Formats: sequence, structure tokens, C-alpha cells
Amino acid sequence: MGHNIHIKKRKKMGLAAASILVFAVTLTTLIYEGTKKTVALTLDGEKVVVKTHAETIGDILDELEVDVKEWDYLSHKPETVLKDEFSFVWEPAKKVEITDDNHSATVWTTAKTVKQLLEEKNIKLTEHDKINVSLNENIVANLGIQIERAFPLVLKDGENEEKVWSTATTVADFLNQQGIALGQLDRVKPGLEEEISPNGEVHVIRVEKVTDVVEEPIDFDVVTKKDPSLPIGTEKVVQEGKQGFIKKQYEVTMENGEEVKRALLSEKKIRESVEKVVAVGTKQRSEEKTPQPEQKTVNGENEISVNATAYTATCSGCSGVTATGMDLRSNPNAKVIAVDPNVIPLGSKVWVEGYGYAVAGDTGGAIKGNRIDVHVESKGQAQSFGSKQVKVKILD
Repeated sequence: MGHNIHIKKRKKMGLAAASILVFAVTLTTLIYEGTKKTVALTLDGEKVVVKTHAETIGDILDELEVDVKEWDYLSHKPETVLKDEFSFVWEPAKKVEITDDNHSATVWTTAKTVKQLLEEKNIKLTEHDKINVSLNENIVANLGIQIERAFPLVLKDGENEEKVWSTATTVADFLNQQGIALGQLDRVKPGLEEEISPNGEVHVIRVEKVTDVVEEPIDFDVVTKKDPSLPIGTEKVVQEGKQGFIKKQYEVTMENGEEVKRALLSEKKIRESVEKVVAVGTKQRSEEKTPQPEQKTVNGENEISVNATAYTATCSGCSGVTATGMDLRSNPNAKVIAVDPNVIPLGSKVWVEGYGYAVAGDTGGAIKGNRIDVHVESKGQAQSFGSKQVKVKILD
């Protein structure tokens, strides 16, 4: 019985020891936990509250296995000593690809928006430049930002000219950006597929085809008839000439409002011309007969000696139309001589020494007696001819 009492005492002592050990462990745990610091962290936008024995910000980041890179944002230095109820922020940098015209670069940033990133990198935009994302767009990992720089150009659209800005690479892109539509016949210089460069020029040539209907005059002919009832050297208009008219339809090509081509489509005569008839007197006036120069017959032909000078159709006071109605301006090479009709009848065929075969088809106020004036093409030829004595054969 005494033995049983001994065993009970030992059991009580064991339970007491175990209780002491549990209490000690519990106390130690309570003391350990009680000495932890409460720290508030904002990690990549997420708020976390932890209790830690870490001494510094670097220590707690290591505990949490946060790999801080040189581009990341950390509100305090890693060696900052932690205190109870301490808070700090860590923002990891994001990789962004920036293409500015033809130059590309990869950057790491903790900027919140595209605008903040551009300001951070000192990248400035003008009002004409283009960017593929909104300036207020949030930065996300692997974001691609593309910037197209605008450059000046001169745009000549028809008769209008202005200086514009563009980011286009080809003429077609440029016109599309400017909202310029081309008509079916319009042309562009340079061509639509050509590349454009800063300070270049783009010409839009506005082309249109219109129909133009006009009435053009038809000149009348002048016909002369000998009239033995009229004194020689006088003329009488028997019938006045009238112009005819012809209606012509043209296709006119206009470029920027100016005519560049005219093609005849059709023509129709709407009124015939009426010829002018002039009677030329051949009746001799006995009281005004001019002494006839000596004539002699050679091989059945009359030959006289005259003083000859030369004239042109464009001489001062000349109309260009002879007394018999011949238009010398339209026929500059015509062989015609001016005569005194009392000596050489108008309309006679003659041969003039040094001049050749001709027609006595004109008169002149200074042409009296044995004197003639030969028609030549130019003033230089008239001056070279001078004044000389020549022989004239009256052939008809």
C-alpha cells in the first residue's frame, strides 16, 4: 500500500513539470509574438499588413521574396529601420517600347499614365504629331507606344495654295489625311504612290472637259469685172460682200480653270458668204488722155521703157488689196505691178525686165505715164530694187 502512494506522488510531480514546460513555451511564444512590429506595405498596388521581427525594409522584402530592381519605385531606402506601425510602398517598373518616328527604345518606368511617361522621358508632342495611344491611358507591361512626327508640306489644290502638316509617307496617304477627293480626270504631282518628304509640294491638278459652241465668220471673196462703161481707173461696187458663218462645237480640256486643249467635235455651216463684186472701169477719157510713151512692137508684142520702183503690201497707207481685188497680204509672193491704166491696161499680162512675168493688177496715185511699181515680199527687197529704167512687154 505504501508503494501505491509513491507512484501517485510521482505522477503528480510529472504533471506539474509538464504544465510548467507548456507555460514556459506559451510565455516565450507570447513574448516573441509581442515583440513583433506591425508594418503596412503597399506592394504593386496591393495593401498588406504583416507582423515581423525584420529590422529594415530590405529585410522584410527579402522575407517576402520581393525582388527590387533599380528601376522600381521604393518609398524608403532599403536600409530604413522598421518601427511598429510603419508603412512603405513598392512599385515594380514596367517595360514599355517607345517608337519615335524611326527610332525605337525599350524603357522601364513606374509612371502611371502615358502622359507621365513622356514627361518623364522629356518627349514632347506638337499638335500635329500622332500617337497610337491616349495620353491618359494607364501604363501596362509591354505597352507599345508609337509616335509619328508631322512635317510641313505645301499643298496646291487647283488654284488654292496652303502650308499643311502631315505624317503621311505617300501622296495617297497624304491626300486621304487631308480629306481631298480626286475627280475622275484629276491628276496629282508627284504620283499617288510616290513618297513625300518634308518641305515638299503636292500639286492637285483639277481637270474637266467642257463643250464650247462658237460661230466663226467665213470671209467673202472679192471678184473684179471689167466695165467699159466706167472711166478707166475708177471702180464701182456692184455687190457688197457678206461674211458667212459656221458653227463649230469643241471639246475643251481645262486644267485648274485654264484651257489647255481644244478638239473640234463637229461643224455646220449656218450661212454662206456672199462675194463682193467690183466693176473696174476701162473706158478711156479723151479729155484726160495721158501722152503715150513711145511703144514699139517686138515679135508681135508691145514693149515700152518705164521707170520702175518697188512696193510691199504693208507699206504706209497700203490696204494690201489691189485695185483688181487681189489680197497681197494673203499672197505675199504674187507677181503684180501697179500701172497707169492709160499706159498699161489693168489686168494685162506683162513681162518686166529684172522682175519676170506679172499681172498689171494695181494702180497708184503716183503711178502716172511711163512708170510702174512692182510688188515684192519685204521692205528689204523693195529697198534693194531701188529705182531703175526697165523694159516692159505687154503680152495680153
